[in-house]
Amino acid sequence: MNKTIRIAVAAVAVMATASCGIYKKYDTPTDTPITAAYAQAREQAPDSASFGNYLWENVFTDPTLAGYINRALTANNSLRNAMLNVDMARAQLKGARLSYLPSVALAPNGAGASYAGSDITWTYQLPAQLSWEIDIFGKLLNSKRGAQESFYMSEAYARAARSQIIAAVANTYYGLSATRSQLDLARRTAKVWEATVSTMEDFKLVGNVTEAAVVQSRAQYYGILATITDLEQAADKLNNTLALLLNEMPGTELPTTGDVAINVGLDPIQGIPMSQLAWRPDVEAAEHNLAVAYYATSSARAAFYPGLTINATGGFTNLLGSFVKNPGDWFYQLAGSLVAPLFSRGQNIARLEAAKASQQQAMNNFEYSLLNAAAEVSDALVVYAKSVEKEQYLEQQVDNLSKAADYSMDLLRYNQPGTTYLDVLTAQSNLLQTQMNAISSRLAQAQAVVNLYQALGGGR
Repeated sequence: MNKTIRIAVAAVAVMATASCGIYKKYDTPTDTPITAAYAQAREQAPDSASFGNYLWENVFTDPTLAGYINRALTANNSLRNAMLNVDMARAQLKGARLSYLPSVALAPNGAGASYAGSDITWTYQLPAQLSWEIDIFGKLLNSKRGAQESFYMSEAYARAARSQIIAAVANTYYGLSATRSQLDLARRTAKVWEATVSTMEDFKLVGNVTEAAVVQSRAQYYGILATITDLEQAADKLNNTLALLLNEMPGTELPTTGDVAINVGLDPIQGIPMSQLAWRPDVEAAEHNLAVAYYATSSARAAFYPGLTINATGGFTNLLGSFVKNPGDWFYQLAGSLVAPLFSRGQNIARLEAAKASQQQAMNNFEYSLLNAAAEVSDALVVYAKSVEKEQYLEQQVDNLSKAADYSMDLLRYNQPGTTYLDVLTAQSNLLQTQMNAISSRLAQAQAVVNLYQALGGGR
């Protein structure tokens, strides 16, 4: 008997030594240059001077916008659901931690029997059953570690959702402000064109222009009115989008300041160091997902090794052996079982192969999240720089077109040779379009800063 026990213990020790890999904790992979740079960046504390680490209150200083962001962070359902996911992951982690403890169950039972007309003999048991799985080969350990990484992943996703909500509110707000600015410009221009139609009618009376000039100017006027309807429709959609982000009933007009600009107190045009990308919440979530897959693979490996379970039963009964005793007495039983899988119809092998493939997918997604983060930052930087450059050109174009419109009207008014009504219509039409483009360029700048802030993990 002792020899058998020693052999069993030796076998368990040999298997434990061979299975050291299933106890190993997850480490950030450094197989590729990008993941190696990420691992190095994660060893450093976040840079407080990084644009992505600014408090959103210091980036979006418009008081109206700040009020909307606060309301969205309180009421937005997407953010609420993300926080509920954190609560669910926390509950699962708690369950994984408690799996180390033994399970205890109370199973009272009783029965009565009568033989050949004899009195009924009653038997009863009041047992408590205990079962405790000894985690020799890391099955529970890897399950707990995987649950912990899932919890961290849900927290990272919640931070990513918070960052997305802030950016979505800001982008929608600036889009609504820009559309309303364009709408105001179009309405003011419509009044100018209405006056132009009247002027063309007067010019026709004195012979400066023909009826063609009158109907052409009137057509331009109606074209601007049609543009106003498009802008009103766009403004209504953006207003409703903002209301949905605030989890409020659409339809009520939400005010804006009309200022399409962000004064962040710094020049956001900078490089893309990994130290800034490494703290993006979605990148963190991708790495935690990789860790979850890593521990799933370790659990699949652990399934090849035996499980040791200790069972104990104790309680009070009047059924002792083959006879009934009244009153009853206490009893207990203790047993242990070591179950080693020999053949499971290939399920363990298939589970391990699937876990390895899933881990490789998680690795690919993790690397892509880093590349995508760099691309988003690069895009925002380029859009911002080119929008600033474009706005400078548009300002000069607006200034010159404004003069051209005035000069053309004066020349036509005084019936100067070589000047036609088409010069006036073209100059005024080009002026309106360029002014619209200037507003769009300022909007592109503001949204580029918002996108840059989100791309660097801002607002988490």
